[in-house]
Amino acid sequence: MAAYKHERASGPATVLAIGKAVPPTAFPQSEYPDFFFNITNTNHKTALKSKFARICANSGINQRYFHCTEEVLKENPAMCTYKEPSLDVRQNIAIREVPRLAEKAAVKALEEWGQPRSSITHVVFATTSGVNMPGADLTLTRMLGLNPNVNRTMLYQQGCFGGATVLRVAKDLAENNKGARVLTVVSELTCVTFRAPNEEHLDNLVGSAIFGDGAAVLIIGSDPVPEVETPHFEIHWSGETILPESDGAIEGRLTEAGLIFHLLKDVPGLISRNTLPIFNKAVEIAGSPSWNDIFWCVHPGGRAILDEVERTLSLKQEKMLATRKVLYDYGNMSGASVLFVLDEMRKRSADANAMTTGEGCEWGLVVGFGPGLTVEIINLFCHYWRQIKSSGTFRRQESFRGGIQVL
Repeated sequence: MAAYKHERASGPATVLAIGKAVPPTAFPQSEYPDFFFNITNTNHKTALKSKFARICANSGINQRYFHCTEEVLKENPAMCTYKEPSLDVRQNIAIREVPRLAEKAAVKALEEWGQPRSSITHVVFATTSGVNMPGADLTLTRMLGLNPNVNRTMLYQQGCFGGATVLRVAKDLAENNKGARVLTVVSELTCVTFRAPNEEHLDNLVGSAIFGDGAAVLIIGSDPVPEVETPHFEIHWSGETILPESDGAIEGRLTEAGLIFHLLKDVPGLISRNTLPIFNKAVEIAGSPSWNDIFWCVHPGGRAILDEVERTLSLKQEKMLATRKVLYDYGNMSGASVLFVLDEMRKRSADANAMTTGEGCEWGLVVGFGPGLTVEIINLFCHYWRQIKSSGTFRRQESFRGGIQVL
């Protein structure tokens, strides 16, 4: 009897489609302090409210989207206290709404891809919002009507680097299984972390000021079918590291009161002091271009983090425009955020007349920061560069208007 031979793909994993979704309700950042302190019945904490308003004003965020509207929160008042037991309520929302938001993003990605849903062979799903069995991966598989034989991987509690993690896992699956098409999902809701402000937990103010809800879905596969599938980026390398001296810098504890985050004040400094080795490794794969000769899709974890990365690497201001625009438009959506940035970069790279942070750059990085303190990096090659290089078309570069440049 002939031995079974497992076939692997010939080429690197590629990004074939991207879909995004947010809840329908947008909260202007300038109005959020009043909403937050009203709904939590803490308006009497005037000093705390003033501090929170300053954080919001300096966040680089224009608006955020939330499932937990005033109506939802009034129906679940335990969520509006500081530490009242409310895990059941939060879990019920997350178990229901995380896959629903993912479905909205997945439908967009599948429509763009244009191939039968039965061709999806794998699902990789990451969320920090809720934990249940079976997981959101199974719920989404049923909602989309995928093949019941689809291979599923569910990742919980990756936090803000989860967007890079799902790309790494999808890359390995696509390249090691000929013909694989991986539905790659991150869906995040703040229902697990929303709570009243308290003087004992000032770092919670930062989270309350920057986090929002969102979902992103990519379809990843190797060896794109010519004239049928359109590759946007090739995924050439992935790497992860735990930064030294960062124990406890970012952590979350699941309690009866929900998921409680703790953030050290020096997270931006820890990142700027310790990320050069993994950045250097990533650019080696691309032939060691300079920092300003690659495009950057950085997790918009906060304005201070972006400022530190920009300063440490002496990046031109335009290199962070895609990331800052996502922060401005959506806030920090945990692991989904960097995939929103990747979609923004795709649009800029494909539009010959638009300003772009990826102008003239073949190679780029997806950079995730999160609990650990963990840094995860994905090395990408931009397919649009080949088209522009062959056609001789080069794009002009402009500044993004609407407040980003002056932050």
